[in-house]
Amino acid sequence: MTQPIRWLQAEIAERMLQKLDIVKLEVRDVLLIPDFPGRHHDALAKRFPKARIHSIAENASSSFALWRSKAKCHWRSIFSSGKSGEITQYQMSGKFMLPDNSVDLVISDLLLQDLPDPKQFLSECWRVLREGGLIAFSYLGPDTGKELRALETGLLQLKNLVSPWDMHDMGDALMAERFSDPVMDMEYLTLDYEKSALLLADIKALKLVHSLPNLSADISQLPQKLTLEVVYGHAWAIGKHLAKAKDQVAYIDLNQIGRKTRSDSA
Repeated sequence: MTQPIRWLQAEIAERMLQKLDIVKLEVRDVLLIPDFPGRHHDALAKRFPKARIHSIAENASSSFALWRSKAKCHWRSIFSSGKSGEITQYQMSGKFMLPDNSVDLVISDLLLQDLPDPKQFLSECWRVLREGGLIAFSYLGPDTGKELRALETGLLQLKNLVSPWDMHDMGDALMAERFSDPVMDMEYLTLDYEKSALLLADIKALKLVHSLPNLSADISQLPQKLTLEVVYGHAWAIGKHLAKAKDQVAYIDLNQIGRKTRSDSA
């Protein structure tokens, strides 16, 4: 995400946190990806006052901007910060700079649609989550910007989202990565525009076009609204001691099996 639609990123983060109100989870460590300046830091610090917040910053966010945002929202966010990094580091390595089984909650806001391999992302979340941990995420679904597809060819050089997954695709991927009890939800948001220049700025920020037309060109055919399909989901990391299923059979280490004994009565 970029600055023109920072408000959208913040709005969806707030809706995600509201959805977590019904979830009971003891949290010691949170992974926030992407991290960006916003009020969600304040909400997280208040919701989980004893938790350390590890963050992977979006590429457009400077360290100073993040520090200033945390200081403004909640002073404790500064002192409770854990490890940090940037999205580019993850994109290059495919790894979070965190050890196995080190966080209780992963929160990802409007990122998955920009990743070439969401399955790898889910696998990495599974790796760093502790037993009983939770992943919660949001992303833009394939109906985002559907009005643009009706335009005459050549007016805009449209492109698909990197990962145009609907919520059923994501639910299947969560199950394939051994997450339990996935819950998926979706809503449509409609943005209305009075000026074409604002629409063009937003579709560029949303990465829906390869390039924009010159504003001096005839852009009267552009729609005055834009639909966003926002997909939400969460799932649990349960049964991490089980080996990954092979041929639809899950294997368990004998050392993980408890054994009950009974002493004879006198």
